[in-house]
Amino acid sequence: MKERDPDVCVITAALTGVLANRSQNEGIPYTPEEIGEEARRAYEAGASVVHIHGRNDDGTPTFAPSTFQRIKAEVRRRSPVLLNWSTGTMSDDVSEQVGCIQQATPEIAALNMGTMNYAKYSAKRKSFVFDMVFPNPYSKIIKLLEAMNAAGVKPELECFDSGHTQGCAPLIDMGVLKPPLQYSFIVNVLGGIPPLVESLQLQTKIMHPGSEWEVIGISHCHWRMLATALVLGGNIRTGLEDHLYLPSGPMATSNGQLVEVAARMVRDVGRRPATVEEAREILHRPQVM
Repeated sequence: MKERDPDVCVITAALTGVLANRSQNEGIPYTPEEIGEEARRAYEAGASVVHIHGRNDDGTPTFAPSTFQRIKAEVRRRSPVLLNWSTGTMSDDVSEQVGCIQQATPEIAALNMGTMNYAKYSAKRKSFVFDMVFPNPYSKIIKLLEAMNAAGVKPELECFDSGHTQGCAPLIDMGVLKPPLQYSFIVNVLGGIPPLVESLQLQTKIMHPGSEWEVIGISHCHWRMLATALVLGGNIRTGLEDHLYLPSGPMATSNGQLVEVAARMVRDVGRRPATVEEAREILHRPQVM
């Protein structure tokens, strides 16, 4: 196996998200055609992977496999970027998510690795904007993993806290989670790990040896945590799902704008953005399905 070049950085663009809408940022894409265009902009700016939540044409979330099939077609029509579907759901029923994996097969699918308090607090109002539990028991994780394994889809292990990273161990031992692994370390979600250099140092110490990892910095910590990951040798994710603002202050108008900044940061620390072909090799993904 060819040795991994540490100077190459995989940039992922999270195009849509599930909570943000056009009342917050007019650039958030809803329709498959709009998502395809945002994927193209992100690819041309330096992204080699796009992470996508399905939306109905009115912006409401959907996991309808037919919608993901349309999204896949629109992205493929415009760019060769690797596809990463979200599978996150509050429900224990993952039949639609399994359908998306089977019927609109991506290269990668995000997999949430543990249950957590999932909340947003307003210090100004002294109250919670929302307050919920995000349930991800092993039974749910295994159903999704089995579907990914059967379809040849790479799980991207979304770890909001160190316990989620440590909790991968029994799945590896069972053989349902197969190295080499790909982790995403999400920071700055209330209920999860804080946005600190030490957080990423801990997570990378806990993760399975020889794995790839990226940071996902939510909201105001976004650019600082991308810089941290670049120094520590990780990959990075940006996009309107994670943060709406450019580091200079103005609101971004597209995912491409955010990726342009991320790609510049990669180059400024002496690394370079991975091409799609390099990302396929780094993330152990076969050619387009």
